[in-house]
Amino acid sequence: MGYVIGVLVFVVGMLASIALHEVGHMVPAKRFGVRVSQFMVGFGPTIRSWTRGETEYGFKWIPLGGFVRLVGMYAPARPVPVGATPRRGRFEEMAEDAREVSAEEILPGEEARAFYNLSAPKKLVVMLGGPFMNLVIAAVLLSVVTLGWGVASATSTLAAVVPCAPTTTSVTDTCADGAPGSPASLAGLEPGDRVVEYGGRSVDGWEELTAQIAAVGPHPTTVVVERAGERLTLDLVPVELTRAVVDATGAPILADDGSERTVTSTYVGVQPTVEADRSLAAVPQQLWAQVSGTAGIVVTLPGQVWDVARTLVTGGERSAESVMSIVGVGRVAGEVGTIGGDEVGIGDRVAVWLSLLASLNVALFVFNLVPLLPLDGGHVAGALYEGAKRQIARRRGRPDPGPADTARMMPVAYGVFVLLIGMSVLLVVADIVRPVTIG
Repeated sequence: MGYVIGVLVFVVGMLASIALHEVGHMVPAKRFGVRVSQFMVGFGPTIRSWTRGETEYGFKWIPLGGFVRLVGMYAPARPVPVGATPRRGRFEEMAEDAREVSAEEILPGEEARAFYNLSAPKKLVVMLGGPFMNLVIAAVLLSVVTLGWGVASATSTLAAVVPCAPTTTSVTDTCADGAPGSPASLAGLEPGDRVVEYGGRSVDGWEELTAQIAAVGPHPTTVVVERAGERLTLDLVPVELTRAVVDATGAPILADDGSERTVTSTYVGVQPTVEADRSLAAVPQQLWAQVSGTAGIVVTLPGQVWDVARTLVTGGERSAESVMSIVGVGRVAGEVGTIGGDEVGIGDRVAVWLSLLASLNVALFVFNLVPLLPLDGGHVAGALYEGAKRQIARRRGRPDPGPADTARMMPVAYGVFVLLIGMSVLLVVADIVRPVTIG
């Protein structure tokens, strides 16, 4: 039952996110006078639809996105100058087909309501409205999680001191006969100490402490701690330690040549306490971390999809960080409803589900900004190009060049669409045959 509830929560949240994305396009478009003929959640055959005013609303069977049909998306072709030879070829035919379909949607006498007649700034508002809505949804969900449950945040207060210099940082390690003590234990650091200064610089939080440890390196230094209301200055001698790089399960990660990967770093031997940060001030940082991380994934998406395809063919295990389809994320949402048994409360599960939906909306925000048609970013690029042309013409005293002929990008749009369909099918198959699991 928990699995089913998790999947349902994710599906409903995903559909709501898609619908609100399209609302972000529709509201400013109607505000600027553009006729919106359709508002649909999903693709393919229609499940149910109804008409309100001049807009048909409805749901379709394939819940992998949605769309609003803005009348007059593509401007008519410019007249061919006298004596010039009209363009011929398959690409030009595709562009002309798009222009004809766009023109057919314009009702007699409503030519001024066509989308292509909007100014470049208004086009930007309409096309950025959808991704911006997803960003707002993510911010709201992260705020709810932060206020309701808090975000785990490592502090500079020590939870444990490792007794010896081990090959891992696990606090369960015990010192073998003759093994040297860890720098922290030799210096006299104790659990409960709050580090306020390291290497002559004040630190506030675990990130600042670890950054300062790396900056000082394996050289004798001093550390100031607050213990029982008093400040103590202790002498510390960090060491340089080489350890194996392991994955989430503790298994060593291998290099291309088959050897174990290692990392060399300055080692002190302390573990931080983790507290729940319920301050809304942490939300912008969380949001930025997710946006920048998702952007990095989008940039490397071709390579990640290739890795998934190779894993699918060779029968290997997928990494926990592997890119997933909607099916895979839905599976994870279902597993959240079952892992941990009675030890994990419903509140904690809700927090994870909301965090998953926030991540989904960040992904929708970032991915839709890719500057290629048919994504929103492609229309944004067209509006920017149009605005730049008009500004240049105005400065040079030339006539208004008119709307950008974005229909000429239709071959690119079709190519991107085919790639997206292929990638989606591959990831769905991989998420069914070789799923990423969290339990």
